[in-house]
Amino acid sequence: MYYYIKGSLVQKSDNYMVVDANGVGYMIYTSLASLENAGEIGNEITVYTYLHVREDVMDLFGFTALEEKNLFMQLISVSGVGPKAALAILSVTTPAKFAAAVITNDVKAITKAAGVGPKMAQRVILELKDKVKTDNLPLDNDEPEYIESDSAGEAVSALVVLGYSVSDAQKTVSGIDPKLGVEEIIKRALSKLL
Repeated sequence: MYYYIKGSLVQKSDNYMVVDANGVGYMIYTSLASLENAGEIGNEITVYTYLHVREDVMDLFGFTALEEKNLFMQLISVSGVGPKAALAILSVTTPAKFAAAVITNDVKAITKAAGVGPKMAQRVILELKDKVKTDNLPLDNDEPEYIESDSAGEAVSALVVLGYSVSDAQKTVSGIDPKLGVEEIIKRALSKLL
């Protein structure tokens, strides 16, 4: 319903912020990274949002970075992972580290989040890896081959998990030294894509 809300930051708490947009104060649940990126009270900010509706509640979730919102949307698409669990995961890891954890099956990195046990972490890894492998494979023969066996291929998979297209991810990663570690390649690619 709302793609983003732009306004003045009027309040910050442990897990939410309040943004005044034209006289309306929006309470937006968010991650620790977005709270830090929002800066000081009074700052003009843009928050990319998602409205979660249940039969008795309408909660607004938002992020200062679009890549963080994309990852949030990927997380809540996993069966059994609700918005609060997705926020908990985003609060203990960066999108680059999370993507690397999915690609390398690092369950411990995901279970650092409050309320996320090993079973949920394994489900997140399994379902997001499957989406990368089945939904995002290139269909056009002109695109570079999708490779998963090296650091560059793992970085491409991680970027796809974050919501980027395979072709964009491959083009960006192809200009980065493949001898670097997966996480460093992801960081450099994200800085180019943003």
